[in-house]
Amino acid sequence: MDAEVPETYDEKLAQLEELRYEALHSASEQAIEKQHEKGKLTAHERVDKLLDEGSFQELDRFVRHRTHDFDMDKHKPWGDAVVTGHGTIDGRPVCVFSQDFMVFGGSLGEVMSEKMCKVMDLAAKIGCPVIGINDSGGARIQEGVVSLGAYGDVFVRNVQCSGVIPQISLIMGPCAGGAVYSPAMTDFIFMVKETSHMFITGPDVIETVTGEQVEFEELGGAMSHSTTSGVAHFASEDEDACLEDVRYLMSFLPQNNLETPPRLDSGDDPDRMDEELDRIVPDSPNKPYDMRDVFSHVVDDGEFFEVHEHYATNITVGFARLGAYAVGIVGNQPAQLAGVLDIDASVKGARFVRFCDAFNIPIVTFADVPGFLPGGEQEWGGVIRHGAKLIYAFTEATVPKLTVVTRKAYGGAYDVMNSKHMLADFNFAWPTAEVAVMGPEGAVNIIHRRDIANSPTPEERREKLIDDYKLRFANPYSAAERGYIDDVIEPHQTRPRLISALATLQTKRVPVPKRKHGNIPL
Repeated sequence: MDAEVPETYDEKLAQLEELRYEALHSASEQAIEKQHEKGKLTAHERVDKLLDEGSFQELDRFVRHRTHDFDMDKHKPWGDAVVTGHGTIDGRPVCVFSQDFMVFGGSLGEVMSEKMCKVMDLAAKIGCPVIGINDSGGARIQEGVVSLGAYGDVFVRNVQCSGVIPQISLIMGPCAGGAVYSPAMTDFIFMVKETSHMFITGPDVIETVTGEQVEFEELGGAMSHSTTSGVAHFASEDEDACLEDVRYLMSFLPQNNLETPPRLDSGDDPDRMDEELDRIVPDSPNKPYDMRDVFSHVVDDGEFFEVHEHYATNITVGFARLGAYAVGIVGNQPAQLAGVLDIDASVKGARFVRFCDAFNIPIVTFADVPGFLPGGEQEWGGVIRHGAKLIYAFTEATVPKLTVVTRKAYGGAYDVMNSKHMLADFNFAWPTAEVAVMGPEGAVNIIHRRDIANSPTPEERREKLIDDYKLRFANPYSAAERGYIDDVIEPHQTRPRLISALATLQTKRVPVPKRKHGNIPL
């Protein structure tokens, strides 16, 4: 029931305080306990854990829905089904909304959308990141087409804010139907194992329409979207870990596209040289190694925050620091499929590179790539189009771009991996690097096929020709002679050389052509 009209100023203050308490404590203890039993926090608890202690300033606590059909006017909770406001993470402003599953199942209606759009507009206006915590049963059926229009209003903000302010989505419960498209348009998606799910249509509808039987977790769980679909960038063990990961991610990001990421000096010596790097690449060109070991010996304190850890594992992307500068790192992963590029790896790399470029984060590439994955499945799946995305992303990027070739850089994949031809600023190679059209064995078999066939000792002749090819082509010096490699460096020199290059590039300016936007091969 609506409160009585107060007669005095003191009564009015008392009523407002009562309303404020009711808004903050509208959920029943039973509902809160049920949420906790599922391993989930409440909407307010999530915000409090995400933001700096005591920094959250809630907005629109007293708005209520306007629906009178289906007996909705009998239940009009304050604030509706979402908590919105602003606060700080490590002292830096952020805007946040947190959907409340305990109110109408977190379903989205007109007023809830207005609150979300209002806080997104605020984030865009002041130039700070917006973080959305999703825990919703979908559109509010009682509001009909109005709830669908409400989703559209949110989508518009996602598009308008894209590349302007960082947008982070946390899936901490169900996210189904049209609701999934808003997170999909944001920069990073976090999911929680066992408790969060994303899908267009649920298992029951799928079984009715197609006859296929699939469980919730298999269809839209955190690991399914982290390994198979690539929709989720991070999969956390629980909500506390998820919220902590978001705070860590924010430390690498600028407030908006007009600022640079914060510099955080850990005290790691910029001139540090790690002799272990000289032993990482195996003597055999076909023996794998973990490229993340290279990262850990080069970056500040060995800290590398991997993005899309479980998806397209033949390429590795993530954030780190070099000499206190935040950088995005892209590296082929020889430990998975020999580091070959395929459809998923190309899309994963391109998406990450474009994010870094949008928010002024320098890109450091570590190349060890034998080429693109051959086969009919890749060709029919559009590897040409998807591979072109990575070419486009690297070439389009105007942030400082550095590359280190650690071992193989063969064929078109050499060009793709942030080569000098893709307008990279500084390109280095280790002495173990092989920059060539293709590997020595394959090249000799093609070029000297007749010579080998006519030789009285074909195998000896082949080995001799392979050694000659390696001496002439399968090394970094031929590329360096042309200026495609700026310097051939000892592996232990990598860290100081990259940090010096980054410092040099801090004033980089690149004129861009006047156009509405390019047409990336999506």
